[in-house]
Amino acid sequence: MPFLGQDWRSPGWSWVKTADGWKRFEFFNHDLEDNNTELELKELQDENKENLFTGEDCEVAAKKRKKDNFNNNAKSQFYYQEKWIYVQKESTRERHGYCTLGEAFNRLDFSSAIKDIRRFNYVVKLVQLIAKSQLTSLSGAAQKNYFNVLEKIVRKVLEDQQNPRLIKDLLQDLGSTLCILIREVGKSVLVGNINIWICRLETILNWQQQLNNFQIPKQVSNGVTLDDLPLHMQNNILYKFSDGWDIVNLGQVTSTLHMLSEDWHLWKKLCQYHFAEKQSCRHLMLSEKGHVDWKLMYFTLQKYYPKKEQYGDTLQFCRHCSILFWKDSGHPCTANDPDNCFMPVSPQHFIDLFKF
Repeated sequence: MPFLGQDWRSPGWSWVKTADGWKRFEFFNHDLEDNNTELELKELQDENKENLFTGEDCEVAAKKRKKDNFNNNAKSQFYYQEKWIYVQKESTRERHGYCTLGEAFNRLDFSSAIKDIRRFNYVVKLVQLIAKSQLTSLSGAAQKNYFNVLEKIVRKVLEDQQNPRLIKDLLQDLGSTLCILIREVGKSVLVGNINIWICRLETILNWQQQLNNFQIPKQVSNGVTLDDLPLHMQNNILYKFSDGWDIVNLGQVTSTLHMLSEDWHLWKKLCQYHFAEKQSCRHLMLSEKGHVDWKLMYFTLQKYYPKKEQYGDTLQFCRHCSILFWKDSGHPCTANDPDNCFMPVSPQHFIDLFKF
């Protein structure tokens, strides 16, 4: 099979052999394929009896109807076989144009990534950063994909009953950004109809209401509970947390956990993990007895400085091929030692890659 593609360095298109010869294989949503298969010319002629179509006109009308049906489907997504993307910042002889943030968001399959517990926090942080500063740079297709991913995130939180506070912060930032764009800026920067953005804002407010009314049901268990564990094991569990609010919430479960959550050694370790020594010295918080109040200092420092980010799994960037990819899916690397070319990409680094 001869190679045929946009760039001689890329793997080329996917092709299938048919009775009429080789044809390029396109990946669409299976539900979309079922709804749009075999638009017969008789249907067009029956619905448009007043207009007489020739064979070519009917074929054009059928293609137009199929395209309109695809565009009007708000849940439609375009699926790619490859879960990686070449990050191109300028035109070359082989490639014209450049890679956009919206294109990368469509290609890297974030819908599947949120199902992985290792990547969930990473995707949420990335979606939050896009909501704060890059929302207006998304194309129409990327907007659909963005809000579809957001809807899946909210549904996952409501079903699994995990990370509600994380999603509340995300929706708060997104709602604030949309309010500013719709009221103060409006049509000048937003891609798409302003009424669509208003509907999206109403959907966000509805999600916020659902999360505010969300209550985790009390679980009745006859087995061993957290309070039954030895004191040193409960203390070790608290030292594994990297977020201060998680420690505060866990301390409200039992009186024993509350006592352990107030230990100043725990909050000192947390401050040393997230913030540098110079930052701590600038914002010393002393108690009435003259001792350092590490708990108060932690919540003070996080107002001025970003906390250290920690993720189970992140996107990888190949310096040799300039390709973004998920590590388990890989990419066609041509380097002699590919492992030395890979570097993890933080959510902020992901955004910076597409600032031209």
